[in-house]
Amino acid sequence: MQNHEKKLLVTVPLLPPLEEFVLYLEDIWKRKWITNNGHYHQLLESALCEFLEVPYISLFTNGTLPIMVALQALRITGEVITTPYSFVATTHSLWWNGIKPVFVDVDLRTGNIDPNKIEAAITPKTTAIMPVHVYGSPCDTEHIQRIADTYGLKVIYDAAHAFGVKENGHSILTSGDMSTLSFHATKVYNTIEGGALVCHDEKTKHRIDYLKNFGFADETTVIAPGINGKMDEIRSAYGLLELKYIDSSIAKRKQIADMYRDKLKNIPGLTFFDSDPNVTYNYSYFPIFIDEQLFGRSRDSLYFYLQKNNIYGRRYFYPLISDSPTYKGLPSATKENLPNARKLSESVICLPMSSELETADVEHICYTIKNH
Repeated sequence: MQNHEKKLLVTVPLLPPLEEFVLYLEDIWKRKWITNNGHYHQLLESALCEFLEVPYISLFTNGTLPIMVALQALRITGEVITTPYSFVATTHSLWWNGIKPVFVDVDLRTGNIDPNKIEAAITPKTTAIMPVHVYGSPCDTEHIQRIADTYGLKVIYDAAHAFGVKENGHSILTSGDMSTLSFHATKVYNTIEGGALVCHDEKTKHRIDYLKNFGFADETTVIAPGINGKMDEIRSAYGLLELKYIDSSIAKRKQIADMYRDKLKNIPGLTFFDSDPNVTYNYSYFPIFIDEQLFGRSRDSLYFYLQKNNIYGRRYFYPLISDSPTYKGLPSATKENLPNARKLSESVICLPMSSELETADVEHICYTIKNH
């Protein structure tokens, strides 16, 4: 077995060949246009529409701004039903827009918002539902859409983890009114920092592009109180290079996920989510869940034990958003309202996942877990 003095991290970004990136940088330098809807920005938007099989996409400088702009573009107000089992950017975006998040519990089988519990949370102030495709696993989009149609609600999907994910051969990014993506360095596809907003018609695309550029419609006309959310040319070029290698990266991640499933199966007290044969995953994360009584160690004990062996997983998502000081006073944030989300949050460890992991690395991780 190879030397494991190196740290095995939860996520390691795909790095394109330096020589190719330098060529792109030289071209950007020659063009003298480094931001504001430049050549590479336009190329990347077009390439992503084709790759992701979506009609319109707008690039952003990070993955939080697309959520904030989606709320503005759809004129969302009042209350939005969402999940406590996510990264804080999901609800922070609501808070910054003066919108009250209403938490609904999740499905233990997927970690996604439980559609069967959404209707009970709807009030006269509810204007939208914001589910999250947790770990890139699709929500029950059909059920959620039926509820939204019945009550006249908008649906914005936080698809930060769901780059390239398909269900029954179709991109899940076409569900709902809009979907947001994160291209942060820890994601399966990244532009170092970045994000995107997917919509379904040209008029909405124009509104989004105005909002992410201070509201400018032309040189002198400001049509809305926009924000500065533009992606620059350097990160756009980086994203184009990443796109060349993303298929091979996801294929390697699938091999790693299959190895984890095979080597960690049938360990008492250790479980992981089932894989749906109708879903084309991107294998962005591999979460395991620890039952202390059956496993013989608590989740946190295993987490720190792995670190001592240079294996750096992540308790993702822990703690729940609803437990943070900003939100814990909300009626929907009570422990009694969110038992499933709490169970997952207090038992999860996302194991190292990267196309750079070698077979010996995965064997070392699994051996360490088995012999805890």
